[in-house]
Amino acid sequence: MANGWTQIRANGAREELDAIAAVMSMLDPGLQIEDYSDLDELILDGVYGDLIDETVLAADRTKVAVSIYVPDEKPLGEYLSFIKERFAAEGITADVETVGLSEEDWAENWKQYYHPIKIGRIVIVPAWEKYEPEGDEITVLMDPGMAFGTGTHETTRLVIGLLDKYIKTGDRVLDVGCGSGILSIAAAKLGADACRAYDIDPVAVRVTAENIKDNGVSGVECGVSDLLADVDRTAKYNIVCANIVADIIIRMTPDVGELITDGGVLFVSGIIDERADEVLAVLRAHGYVEIETVHENGWCASALKRASDMN
Repeated sequence: MANGWTQIRANGAREELDAIAAVMSMLDPGLQIEDYSDLDELILDGVYGDLIDETVLAADRTKVAVSIYVPDEKPLGEYLSFIKERFAAEGITADVETVGLSEEDWAENWKQYYHPIKIGRIVIVPAWEKYEPEGDEITVLMDPGMAFGTGTHETTRLVIGLLDKYIKTGDRVLDVGCGSGILSIAAAKLGADACRAYDIDPVAVRVTAENIKDNGVSGVECGVSDLLADVDRTAKYNIVCANIVADIIIRMTPDVGELITDGGVLFVSGIIDERADEVLAVLRAHGYVEIETVHENGWCASALKRASDMN
């Protein structure tokens, strides 16, 4: 680490560049991209050939690297978990590394920036801190480990706010792309009777299971699934949460309706403002009506119902 910043670099195949850059830009639009695929053509054309460093000339033309720089005051673990989980969801095979900081260091050091966060009635409390709730506050203990979801990211806060507003006692909740399990645990503490949390990443599922145990909530179960592939299709849910990315939400849209009860609500999040219209257009085309959309710092989350339930 130098000058108060840590570099996160994703190293992958040239054909994955656009997908890698799309995920990384969700955290910071100021990307540093290393792509040497056009270098040979430039050299043949006589462009700067004698001025290029030998290490650059020897670079693998089939590989790329995309970097962002995270300031010291930001939760590095949250950034890394977000990238890794989004890569897994998108099928991106790139490796993610921190430059100048070992994984062991950031796994502990980021905790100093993670403090209780209040979202409506819910207070997300780091598992290693003590907190006494006041009034009608509901505490959710969270140790995200290597999984995304501490409540510090806008996408998580937006969905928790929607849960606090819409959930009813006895509801059944499905969390697609559960990360740390924060949404399912919050839903259970807000009164849901049964919550099912799924993630494509086995590490995230393990972390979710640990957080379920630490919070002492009943009725919350978790498992590995690529979106809805391994979800029990015979069950119906009053609320379905998908805090993932725009492209994955679009991909799951045709199938998610069969899991929603009559009058049920779909929450979609993990969407940058610039792509909100695109995602909502796809959802409308599949019979959903937007109830409300909330925004924070360039991110948005929407609550929707099927048009047939609005009559």
